[in-house]
Amino acid sequence: MSGSLLLKPAAGERWHDISPERAGWRYVGFEALALAAGATLERERADREQCLVLLSGRARISAGGQHLGTVGARRTPFEGKPHAVYVPPRTALVMTAETACDVAIGSAPAAGSLPPRLIRPDEVGTETRGTGTNTRYIYNVLPASAAAESLLLVEVLTPGGHWSSYPPHKHDCDRHGETQLEEIYYHRLARPGGFALQRVYTDDRSLDETMAVEDRDVVLVPRGYHPVSAAHGFDLYYLNVMAGPVRNWQFTTAPGYEFLTRRP
Repeated sequence: MSGSLLLKPAAGERWHDISPERAGWRYVGFEALALAAGATLERERADREQCLVLLSGRARISAGGQHLGTVGARRTPFEGKPHAVYVPPRTALVMTAETACDVAIGSAPAAGSLPPRLIRPDEVGTETRGTGTNTRYIYNVLPASAAAESLLLVEVLTPGGHWSSYPPHKHDCDRHGETQLEEIYYHRLARPGGFALQRVYTDDRSLDETMAVEDRDVVLVPRGYHPVSAAHGFDLYYLNVMAGPVRNWQFTTAPGYEFLTRRP
């Protein structure tokens, strides 16, 4: 992969439109866009499943001609669990914004063996990972235990001054205890003007990039370890979209950090 792993948002309503070809990999696609109140988003993918996550706002959503509901309770992605919609290939998705909406859409290859469905906040599992300044809060939007063919999606809220995706870990090869998964980080900051830091690196340092991440930035993780640190005073949200040849999240911790995973 050539060029920076950090992608800045474009001007206008479509902040990101990342195909696997643009990312230089095989599986994960990602879009982030804003819809004005009254605007309609219509789309269908022939060979890719999609998961739409309503980051903020309220909208009416249908898929495959079936009305799934009027959804959305968050004003920002920092305010509780999301509504999301799973959409299989060859299924028309129609979303009409009742208020201004921020929307993120992950996609990956699929055959189309599952029906569309609404994922309600009460169906999104939660967990807390880490301790001390490694504490962060997880919303499992589309985990491996939920029905999908390729996609995995998770929201992570990291308090300012904390580390996340830490200890450093990787999932870039299929072997015992590890699966190969491409990954996108879509970052949001609760306050304007702040930043977070993300490093992506491999054992041999053939890939080693450290990035200052701002609101609405995307970081591509094709391989390697990928820890994140939120600056003090600036709470960080990120949406992870992952996919690969095996739909399971298993990882290897970076050498030298194993002591952080041991129970006392």
